[in-house]
Amino acid sequence: MTGPNGLPTPDASPEELSLVPSDFRASLNLLLVDDERTLRESCRSILTGLGYRVEVATRGDEAQKLLQRKNFDIVLTDLYMQEVTGLDVLKTAMEQRPETIVIVMTGNPSVASNVEALRDGAWDYLPKPFSATHLEIVVGRAAHAVLVAKESAPGTEGPSVTVDDDAPLGVSPSFTRCLDLARKVAATDASVFITGETGSGKEMIAQYIHRRSRRRARPLVAVNCAALPEGLLESEMFGHVKGAFTGAVRDKAGLLESANGGTLFLDELTEMPKSVQAKLLRVIQDGVVRRVGSNSTSSIVNVRFIAASNRDADIAVRDGILREDLYYRLRVVPITLPPLRDRPEDIAVLASHFLRTYWRQHRGGETRPPTFTDEAIRALQTYPWPGNVRELQNAVEHTVVLLEPGQAVRASDIPLNGNGEDVASRRADSQPDASDVDLLQESYHVARDRVIAQFERRYLAELVRAADGNMSKAARLAGVDRTTLYRLMERHGLQREAVVSPNS
Repeated sequence: MTGPNGLPTPDASPEELSLVPSDFRASLNLLLVDDERTLRESCRSILTGLGYRVEVATRGDEAQKLLQRKNFDIVLTDLYMQEVTGLDVLKTAMEQRPETIVIVMTGNPSVASNVEALRDGAWDYLPKPFSATHLEIVVGRAAHAVLVAKESAPGTEGPSVTVDDDAPLGVSPSFTRCLDLARKVAATDASVFITGETGSGKEMIAQYIHRRSRRRARPLVAVNCAALPEGLLESEMFGHVKGAFTGAVRDKAGLLESANGGTLFLDELTEMPKSVQAKLLRVIQDGVVRRVGSNSTSSIVNVRFIAASNRDADIAVRDGILREDLYYRLRVVPITLPPLRDRPEDIAVLASHFLRTYWRQHRGGETRPPTFTDEAIRALQTYPWPGNVRELQNAVEHTVVLLEPGQAVRASDIPLNGNGEDVASRRADSQPDASDVDLLQESYHVARDRVIAQFERRYLAELVRAADGNMSKAARLAGVDRTTLYRLMERHGLQREAVVSPNS
């Protein structure tokens, strides 16, 4: 069904879809650029009807001249125009006023063109044809981002934020830089992509960002994309309607709906199946959630996204595991957490904090807690901590339950991985041997990728052999779902039969 403007009529009221007050919408300056008269006039009619102040340009060069003379909060430009294209308009907007939000409209929404626009600074893209509802949602989200930015600007009175008494602990320059970046981005609605090794504290940073954001009164909803098989992950993320599949006995809201107004934390995003990635990308584009088994819009959500991965996301994109357009939408602000072994000055701070915390938890606050000796601290700082902060945390808790009040903790008192082997006896193992010298003949990234690939291949082969070829059992042993296990096996060219019977 279409309205008088030629675009499909909205299926929800403006009050339901609006993300900003009407008086703020009226204060914004929008520039609409399109060489197609019908669409241009239709969009202007809809946007002015919603209360926005809209100027139009019929060509790219005309838009560039307007951008050089006047400040615009939001620019909505067609991508493919004669002579001066939408990318040219985008570049001019970024040069004149980098904080301008640019939304690119395209009738040929290829991944390559979308990614190029996002790389050049586009805030979002709008694939043609689009409905009036879709236009309203995307521009409304852009207006909401402008509102948040103005509230957070220096010298303005914005929403109060929590103090840093619950900030993640660390004193090393590399970690404090990450924390400072997280603090700055928290006040905005920008999507954040956190990378770092397993156990390095990615979820802790996500929680820190959410607690300091204007969304802190709403929930932070976390989903581990590697922990659920494809069908279950889709149902958990988007919800389902009654009868959508066997066992769906009632309608169920998904995690996206639960996170409405708050933050959705996508842990291990690179393990999300491509089909679910495509559906998630659609929600990020237009804010519309359609539950599994539904033929209509289930709800409209306003969610801030924080994604994380222990995998190099650029390599995941290159290998076709992660959609490039989804990646660039979610990595507006990238944060890379350093591994614990690269910030030894943080180890003493963290270990002492965990010691006090677990002593109060397990022994109460009435007795004097133990303290680390200098020898223990040196041993902790020497050990490479392959499990990062999480391994240190577990090691200290294990130690606490065996100590006496006021005891001086020695290196030999600290077991690792629950096997009774102490730090002191492992220090020599943490030093490089002669075979490691060959690594220095390669760049860091090349050596790391090669060693990780060797480890994954060996681990998978041993895992499947230990499970006697039972892939369900192997997945349980590895703590991943079968889909992820099969995907890893395929990536390394491993066949279950060949692994179980290597000599056959």
